Amino acid sequence: MSFEKELEKVIRDLIESTPFSIDELVVDIDPDDGVWCKISSSDSKHLIGRNGESLIALSGLVKKIMEKLSREKDLPQTEFILDVNGYQKKRIDSIKSRAHMLAERARYFKSSVEAPPMTAFERRIVHDHLSKQEDITTESTGEGRERKVVVFYKEDSQPGSDISGI
Repeated sequence: MSFEKELEKVIRDLIESTPFSIDELVVDIDPDDGVWCKISSSDSKHLIGRNGESLIALSGLVKKIMEKLSREKDLPQTEFILDVNGYQKKRIDSIKSRAHMLAERARYFKSSVEAPPMTAFERRIVHDHLSKQEDITTESTGEGRERKVVVFYKEDSQPGSDISGI
């Protein structure tokens, strides 16, 4: 059985062991965004939880189960995103939007800009999203719950910024 089929089975089995139901479960592979497990459910309030806490816990549990299955069945270990009724998609889009604003602010002020503390998941999204921009670099700083991303403007990466020949 493929990783995607195993993943789908684990999610179904796990949620069916609760009082909640799934209306639809689709495992979608996107070359740009990776593996998405899209769940449609009328119980989304409970599956997502306050500020996504239940969804984070569910994702962590599925990840641990899949790590074990991958070792046992010699499946490739693949990252995935568990999404309920589009909650994660909206959250990721919001994080990317904030990252874009931080980059624009760093460019405008030609200096570094600190983001508020973020989870590892959120920091990874910011780093990945801004990695394609030649005049911007990112770095995580801080410890524990205070860990955040700092966005740096690289002035020497701009074409024509070298005025030494004038």
